[in-house]
Amino acid sequence: MLFRESAASVAARILEGSLALHLTENFRHQHGRRPALAEIRSWERSLPALVNALIEAELDNVEVLVEYSLPLTSKRADAILAGVHPATGEPSYVVVELKQWSTAYPEEDEPLLCRIDSYAEPVLNPIEQVRGYCEYLLSFNGALERMPQSLAGVAFLHNATEFGVAGLRGVEEDQHGRMYTGEQRGAFLDFLRSRLAAKPGALAADVLLDAKVRPSKQLMSVAAAEIRDREQFVLIAEQRVAYEKVMSAVRKARRSNQKQVIVVTGGPGSGKSVVAMSLLGELYRRGVPTLHATGSQSFTKTMRKVAGERKREVQQLFKYFNSFMDAEPNDLDVLICDEAHRLRKTSANRYTKAELRTGRPQVAELIDAARVPVFLLDQHQVVRPGEMGTKEAIQRAAAAQGVDCTVVELDGQFRCGGSEAYEKWVIDLFGLDGGTPHHWEPDGKFKLLTAESPQELEDFLIARREEDYGARMSAGYCWKWTTKITPGMAALPTDVTIGEWARPWNVYGDRSVLGAPPAPLWATDPAGFGQVGCVYTAQGFEYDWSGVIIGPDLLWRTDRWIVDRSASKDPSFTKATSDEDIDRLIRNTYKVLLTRGMVGTIVYSTDPETRAKLRSLIQPASAVKETELV
Repeated sequence: MLFRESAASVAARILEGSLALHLTENFRHQHGRRPALAEIRSWERSLPALVNALIEAELDNVEVLVEYSLPLTSKRADAILAGVHPATGEPSYVVVELKQWSTAYPEEDEPLLCRIDSYAEPVLNPIEQVRGYCEYLLSFNGALERMPQSLAGVAFLHNATEFGVAGLRGVEEDQHGRMYTGEQRGAFLDFLRSRLAAKPGALAADVLLDAKVRPSKQLMSVAAAEIRDREQFVLIAEQRVAYEKVMSAVRKARRSNQKQVIVVTGGPGSGKSVVAMSLLGELYRRGVPTLHATGSQSFTKTMRKVAGERKREVQQLFKYFNSFMDAEPNDLDVLICDEAHRLRKTSANRYTKAELRTGRPQVAELIDAARVPVFLLDQHQVVRPGEMGTKEAIQRAAAAQGVDCTVVELDGQFRCGGSEAYEKWVIDLFGLDGGTPHHWEPDGKFKLLTAESPQELEDFLIARREEDYGARMSAGYCWKWTTKITPGMAALPTDVTIGEWARPWNVYGDRSVLGAPPAPLWATDPAGFGQVGCVYTAQGFEYDWSGVIIGPDLLWRTDRWIVDRSASKDPSFTKATSDEDIDRLIRNTYKVLLTRGMVGTIVYSTDPETRAKLRSLIQPASAVKETELV
């Protein structure tokens, strides 16, 4: 949340011209960057429209929470009004989505999406947008969960006439989603008075802000119900746009045999796999021929186990990218390609039959296989030589086949406590987008600490597990991995050795060994703690606390990172892999490992100079009180 005051106090700031400046400074402090000009314009134009309505409705003492952060995400509601319900006397809250639009119209008979002339791409109907925010808050805010009737949602299009946005009313309105235009100002004031009394709202605001945040619905733990029974995830903002784009393309494909490629891009935790699971669940329930594919053995095998535990046909929904070499064209209605940054040049390997070794690009095979191929990817997660899944490569492949391609960009953050600042900090730390390392400023959403030894890192994570958090340790691929376990061994080989501290890598292969889970289940099985995971078992997964060991393949020297390829034991790196590629892949590897945590990350480097650099950027774990971690 950027700012909180009574409506009367906000009105006074608007009158003296200081509100936008105050919000800009708060934004810069919270997010480490200046807000976009469009955001500042919105504060200057839309907030006064809302506050003036409150004053006119004689709701001066209602508390206004500006840019309220939705729990565990980087998404923000424009405002939440907190006060007392005029009929019940209980706390009452109104989520407000403010739009400056004067005209808008639905997207080709798809009322959940709409077009605005100044935007290149369609956006979510504001009625549905604010309804999604309400449903999300009910799922993740403990206070609202106990009193769901206290919450209402409204979109206020203060510059619009009824004529200009009439088409948007094709979406059903209810308590959580409704819309008023500037022309309906009187009705909007009546609505506000129906939800809020002319009494102080500070106490209600405290109840909302102090409420316990429920844990995120982690992907694997709800996938089974998502696919077999009913939708478990609440999709908001661009996630819902991506979902509706695919569902619209499916309807067109079935109606007129029209083919369309859809690319969904986003950083770690932006919700790509949640969109994939929601689509797969809905299409499966509707009987639409659909498959899910990845290039990740761990991800696919975990989905088969968790989602298809009781139904074999559900297991068959999860395939690999190289499963479609001899597929009939458009045999499927939908093919959902998750983790598409792991696409390879071709599907052929040493086991491929000679007649299938055509040299055809893998992306072309996947586009051919379905009427609506959907690719979900994050280009900063390419960690192996030969992985080449990018938005541009897919667009070129679609164009070469004469197929329309639509791109949806997810800009939200649902992992790392919803902290956009943390994801940007990690990207800057490793210089992935031209940035440079800088001091981590705690943002209240995500916790970042550094350890002085691997034992301190492990002890810290053990303490978090005793508080019922999930935790895992992972490391760069800098130690040889014993892949053959001799029968009769009493313990797993302790390959990851740092001084006197030694732990095993996660189990190699598909079978549990000595009580440790097989590699594909390391990230999701509680017994995975105690083994060290590598990027190939961690990628695509999430856990509450992440402990990351930076090995000797990435070193800080004076003023820059140095990649030492000789320290890497990754068998996928060969003499043919260029120094430039290895530099990029190793940096990407640590970026992936540092963005697995939902609550916090603790990081340790095996190198003294690198530890000193981390210590200059991050608070040491030894300096943090236990109460600060709750």
